[in-house]
Amino acid sequence: MKKIYLVLLTLGLACGVTYAQKIKIRTGLEVLKEQNFKILEGKRVGLLTNPTGVDNQLKSVIDILHEAPNVNLVSLFAPEHGVRGDGHAGDHIEDITDPQTGLPVYSLHGKTRRPTPEMMQGIDLLVYDIQDIGCRSFTYISTMGLVMEAAAEHDVEVVILDRPNPLGGLKVEGGLVEDEYISFVSQFKIPYVYGMTCGELALFLNNENMLSKSCKLHVVKMKGWKRKMNYEETGLQWIPSSPHIPQPISAVLYPASGILGELGYVSIGVGYTIPFQLVAAEWIQADNLANNLNRLRLTGVHFRPVHIKPFYSVGQGKPYQGVQIHIMNYQKARLSEIQFYIMQEIAALYPDRAVFDHANKDRFRMFDQVSGSNYVREAFAKNNRFADIKDFWYKEVEPFKQRSKKYYLYK
Repeated sequence: MKKIYLVLLTLGLACGVTYAQKIKIRTGLEVLKEQNFKILEGKRVGLLTNPTGVDNQLKSVIDILHEAPNVNLVSLFAPEHGVRGDGHAGDHIEDITDPQTGLPVYSLHGKTRRPTPEMMQGIDLLVYDIQDIGCRSFTYISTMGLVMEAAAEHDVEVVILDRPNPLGGLKVEGGLVEDEYISFVSQFKIPYVYGMTCGELALFLNNENMLSKSCKLHVVKMKGWKRKMNYEETGLQWIPSSPHIPQPISAVLYPASGILGELGYVSIGVGYTIPFQLVAAEWIQADNLANNLNRLRLTGVHFRPVHIKPFYSVGQGKPYQGVQIHIMNYQKARLSEIQFYIMQEIAALYPDRAVFDHANKDRFRMFDQVSGSNYVREAFAKNNRFADIKDFWYKEVEPFKQRSKKYYLYK
C-alpha cells in the first residue's frame, strides 16, 4: 500500500496536482464567519462580489450570507464581468434576478457604474468581497471607490472583507493619475502598482480626500497575511478574477504587458493560453527580440522565444512570433517597465514598426488613461527609449509609499 501511495503521489506531482495544500491565512470572509457575522446583524445587507468571493472551502460569499440565519441579505451588486463571472471584458452587464437566491442583482457595469438612489433604497450596509490583482487599471477598485461615495451620500455603511494583494504589499510602480486622465481604468490618483490590499486602499481613499465624500467604513482584516507574501504562499486556491486572469501568474504579468495591450498592436497572449505573459506579432522574429531583450539584463526577468497561433483576438489564426516573459526573481523584478523595454527593442529591431508610428491612433486615449498621463506616450515616442520616461514613471513612488504606510493593516 505504501508503494502504491508513493507511485500515486509521484504521478500527481508530475501532473502538477497538489494533494495537501496548507492554507496559511484567513481572509476577511473567514474572519467574518468566525465572528458569526456580528457586524451584519440587524442590518439590511447588500453585497458586491463576483466568483472570487469564496471562503477557504470555496463556498461563495453569496450563499454564505444568504444562508446565515442572522444575516438579512437583500440584494447583490455586479462589477465588470458580472456576479457569476460570465461577462467578457467591457461587456454591458444587465440588472437581473439571481437564479440561485432569487435576489435582485444591480449592475454597476451597465447603464451606471455607481449605485443609484433606487439601488441603495432598503440597504443599511454594503459588503464588498472581491479578489483584486493590485493594479490600478483593473476596474474592481474603481467600482469599490464609487460604491463608497454612493454609500456616503445615502448614509450606508461599507464593510470590506479583505483579501491578499497577489502582487504582495511591497511593490509600488508607476506615476499617479493626472486630472485629465481620471477614468474607470484609472479612477484614483494612485500608482499603477499600488502595493496595498483592497481594505488598505479603501482606508486610504476614504481618508486622503480621494472620494467626493467619505463613508462609514469597516475593514474586516485578514489573519496571517504578510506584505512579503506572493499568492502561492497564502495557500489559498486561485479563482479567476476575470476571464483572462486564470492563474496567479496572470495577475503578476498583467501590469507587465497590459498598458501595451491597450493599443491592440501586438498580441499580449489574450486569445492564447497564457494571457499577459507574452508579446508577439506576425512580423517579429522571436530569437532576435529575445536576444535583444535579454542583453538588457533586466533584473529578475528572462525572455524566451515563442511561436504561437492565437485562437481569437489580436492575430487570430495567424503564425505569430515573440517572447514569453518569465519572472525569475519576483522580489527584484520591476513589472510595469517590462512592456516599455519590449516597445523599445521592437523599435530598435524594426524601425518601421515603432509602436506609436503604427498603432491605431484611436487607441491612444485609452493608453493614456491606463498610463495616467499622455506624457508617457508622447515622451517615449520621441526616441522609443524607456530611459526618457523612467524618472517620470517612478518619481511619485516613494512619496506614495510614505503617504500610504499609515493605512497598512499588515506588516
